[in-house]
Amino acid sequence: MSWTDERVETLKRMWAEGQSASQIAKELGGVTRNAVIGKVHRLGLSNRVGGNGSREEAEEEAAPAVGAAPASPPPAPPRPEPARPAE
Repeated sequence: MSWTDERVETLKRMWAEGQSASQIAKELGGVTRNAVIGKVHRLGLSNRVGGNGSREEAEEEAAPAVGAAPASPPPAPPRPEPARPAE
């Protein structure tokens, strides 16, 4: 099986529609799910949102909540050096 221009266009269209790699492989025939996934990555198409949600919904879910705790605690203030006894 070779990736003809027509098959690549079908893959791109189905991927953009949110079809799974398995569904695309079945539609194309003669290609495995893993071959579809590999081609998607080589074409740079892997930046889609999974499931039936829209990209905007996924970005809203990925945004940190207002008032959420910071990712890491702030650094501790420097500790003063202990006083040295007078000689």
